[in-house]
Amino acid sequence: MSTPTTHIVRPAGAGHETLYVLLLCLVILAVAGSMVAWRHESHVASNVGSHQLDARRDLSASEQGIYADLRVTLDEIQLLRQEQQVLPGPEALADEGFAPFAQDASSVSRGGHVWQLLEAKSYFGQSQTPSVAGSFLMRLIAADDAAPDIWLNRANGIKAPADLTDAALESAGWQQIVAQFDAGVTRQHRD
Repeated sequence: MSTPTTHIVRPAGAGHETLYVLLLCLVILAVAGSMVAWRHESHVASNVGSHQLDARRDLSASEQGIYADLRVTLDEIQLLRQEQQVLPGPEALADEGFAPFAQDASSVSRGGHVWQLLEAKSYFGQSQTPSVAGSFLMRLIAADDAAPDIWLNRANGIKAPADLTDAALESAGWQQIVAQFDAGVTRQHRD
């Protein structure tokens, strides 16, 4: 028999492998960082005027629902106006079941608005509970494809405005609702 021999095996130098892995990580981070910087979209803050409200940020849930209903119902109103050559009254719209004119559980929970047609060109919805949702005014523009011009007043006991010009509405405390589609519905950039 032979005598056992002992071989001492030294570990391979892990220093070089670690260095290569760290360098690879740094290269990946540098490439990723440059891609983020290159594709960065600058945020342009879109501010609303003092007489305006942002539909997404400045309205309560009930007011947002009424605002959305008015925008959707506008298409039906335009079609009825083309057929009848006159704007349909709120009663006719309620009979057809169009929100927010129809008196149902949803309209009651959103402020119980009482609607009327003003000067055959605007709809005024007086809120019965302004703490839930303010009163609305939707002015219709002659062009069928024009966006609705919707205003809100949260004052108690508001009456239908006699003068429907922008200046008169602003001085009476009405605020125009504007829909902005900037950075996305779920992102809010507050400056």
